[in-house]
Formats: sequence, structure tokens, C-alpha cells
Amino acid sequence: MQSHPMLRHYTTRSAAIAAAAALLPFNSLKPTISITPFSSSSSAMKPTFTTNQQPSSVVSNLTFSLSSATPPNCFSAADSFNSELAASDSIEPSSLLVVVSFYKFADFPDHADFRYPIKRLCEELRVSGGIILAPEGINGSICGTREAVERVLEFIQSDERLKGLRQIESPVTPEDEAIHHGHTSKSPVGAGEDAPFRWDHVRVKLKKEIVSLGMPSVLPTEKVGTYISPKEWNELISDPNTVVIDVRNTYETRIGKFKGAVDPCTTAFREFPTWVEDNFQLAGTDSLPSQEVPENKISKSQEDTEGCNSPPRVAMYCTGGIRCEKASSYLLSKGFKEVYHLRGGILKYLEEVPQSESLWEGECFVFDKRVSVDHGLAQGTFKLCYGCKQPVSDADMESPKYEYGVSCPYCFSTKSEEEKERARARQRQFEVWGVIGGPDKGRRPTQSTNEPQSDSSPHMSKSV
Repeated sequence: MQSHPMLRHYTTRSAAIAAAAALLPFNSLKPTISITPFSSSSSAMKPTFTTNQQPSSVVSNLTFSLSSATPPNCFSAADSFNSELAASDSIEPSSLLVVVSFYKFADFPDHADFRYPIKRLCEELRVSGGIILAPEGINGSICGTREAVERVLEFIQSDERLKGLRQIESPVTPEDEAIHHGHTSKSPVGAGEDAPFRWDHVRVKLKKEIVSLGMPSVLPTEKVGTYISPKEWNELISDPNTVVIDVRNTYETRIGKFKGAVDPCTTAFREFPTWVEDNFQLAGTDSLPSQEVPENKISKSQEDTEGCNSPPRVAMYCTGGIRCEKASSYLLSKGFKEVYHLRGGILKYLEEVPQSESLWEGECFVFDKRVSVDHGLAQGTFKLCYGCKQPVSDADMESPKYEYGVSCPYCFSTKSEEEKERARARQRQFEVWGVIGGPDKGRRPTQSTNEPQSDSSPHMSKSV
């Protein structure tokens, strides 16, 4: 019986280590990579590399270690974690992969110091995906074997400030597992550098915010709305005195939302404060949204708020909960008294609440290859338009405006012919090479004889 393709790559510890070593520049190989953090005032972690052995002996002894005499906060538990990692055998591969989305708001001014260690650890453990670090905390979605993902999450939470990550775990379909392992690629996104299931790639970005609202004064670490569990959510949103607000964007709300929820029709989270200002008169008596709120909610809420300045009771939800934390903090700063949000977001609700009891209608858009999920977090029916990254249905793909890898009914009219031609060139690259940008992506090509003909070659190196 033949073994799984990935098992043949990782049958021994030395094979896994050799694969990790291949990620390093040749002149940076050494028996031990020692990253020595300085004081918390240091501007960056400074790794020291030595090359006193031949590559063959280096590979067999390669380890990943973090040593520190006086570690900064983000490495408060790093010594014990990395001693265990160095002492243990390589993680046994498994065909069972998991996707874990996580976040934590925290006072994290030295977030940049965390970038290199977490990236190196993910690369060594073959964990893919994307992680955002910012002064306000961490936000990420990663994919790998359960053992590998758990080690990454354990390392992140070795920093006291990041303990108690809010996590949502999702299973991986066999098709996505194959993409993750690099055996098949069925879409340009599958080969793109941002693809969360690409087995050899992880991105760790430094940003100003882990979720962009554009208002630095809004701090979920100081005040946030009241969390409501998925089991209590139905009762709250069924109350006529509660205004339910979907904090997501139009391309997400289009394919599913909670029954009776108000859709702000935003294209970006940064637009949410403006929508609140436009739809709530915070100093007057009429403080209800002017959009699709059921009549029984409007009349009852107006009656209850008549003669007072308090806005109505608000219940908010989003995909995983992170946007609601900022949105609830913002509403509280604007004078809202009763602000609730769904703990764990839609994903946790779909995981825990049986479909027979659910008030969710449609499917939930997710930011990975699944595109959408249904109850029980089963993969949904929507696909992705690689021209605009919006979800498309089977009916959308029957439209004459749909062209695989180029456009769909939602972006056809907004794209110029030049943009469509660039997208077609990108699609041809993928069909010829299986990777966007061609075999020389990221390097200066030695020759151009194998490149497909295209009049938009200056744009070919960009991935979707």
C-alpha cells in the first residue's frame, strides 16, 4: 500500500530538518540559529549566524532555538517552550489538517520583535497562512497539522499579553488538504503568495491595526461590549427592543446574514463609524437606523426611547468576532448604553447551534479557500471570483459577465479592458506554470524563452 505523498517527504527527522534548512540562504546555515532578544527597549531582535561547518553536517544538526538572559515580555515563556521544541522529535506528519483563526487585543508596543521568531517557527513546522502584528495585538489564520498548529499557538501565548487567544478551529476538506500539501492547484489563488493553504508559505505582517477602523482612540483593551454566547444569541436578537447590526461588508452580507439584521452596506470596516453617525442621532430622541429594521422593532424601540437620549439596545455580529470588539468599543464611546456582540462570531454560532434552531439565513463568507461555510462549518456552495475576490454562485458563473480568473457580475463593469487583459495574462501564467509570475517569480530570470506571450508582461510578477 502506498503511503500518503507527504509521508514520503517526512519519514525521518533529518528529512524534515533538511526541508527547513532549504528555506535559509546558503551562507546563513549553521548548527544552531540563536536569536538573542535584548532588553524591551531594543528596536528589533538580532539573530547571530555563524557558518563553521559544511552544509551536510549543518543540516543534520539544525535546530531552532530562542535564548535569552533577560527576555522582553513577548518571550516571557520562550525558554521552556523552545527547550521542549529542541528536545522533541520532528512532528509526525498527518493527513488531517486544521485551520485555526485567532486574535487578541493587547497592549503590544514591541510587536515587531515577535515577527521573525514566529515566522521562523511556522516555516520550520510547515504551518502556512497569515498573521498580523500591531501595537494593539495579534490577528491570524493558520493551517497545518494539529500538532504543528498547537505548537505555534503555544508559542504565541508564551507571551503573557497574548494569553487567552480567541480561537476558532475549522476542518480542512481533502481537496484543500491536497492544495495545502502542494500536490494540486486548481486556482490562481492556490498558487498565490497570500493563499492560506499553500504549504510552504506564511506571511507575518506588521501593521498599525490588527483590524482597520482608522480610529486609534478606539481601544477594545479598555472597554468593549457584552459578549453573548451562541446559545443565548437567538433570544437576544428575537427581542423587539434589540437592533441587530451586521458589521461585515456587502460582499459578505450578500450571501448570508441573521434574520432581521440591519445591513450597513459598507465596502470596508472603516466606513462603519460614518454609517453610525449618519443613522443614529445620538443626542436626540430618534436614535434608530434608517434602514431595514422590522416595523415591530421600530415602533417598540421608538416608544421605549421617547424622551431620552440613550440609543437603543444593539446586538452586533461578524465572521469571527474581531470586528465586533472594535465596533462595540466605538459605540460605547459614542454613548450607547447596551451593546452586545456574538462571542466567536458567526463561525462559532454555526458550529454550536443546530440548523433546526438556527436564525442564520444563507452561508457565511470566510477568508480562505473554502470561500463559504454552512451549519456545522461544512464547506458551502460559493466559489471565488479571482478578479475581485468576491463570492460567486453557480448562477453568477452562468452570466456572460463571468470569465474565470478575470471578472464576474459584481466587478465586470468596474474593470477596464486593460485590467481584464492583465488578469487574462495572469491566468495564462497559472495554466502554463501552475504559479503566478512564472518559474522565475521573485528572481531575475536567466532567460525569457519560456515565457508565454503577453502584451502586459510588466504586470506579470504580481500575484493575486
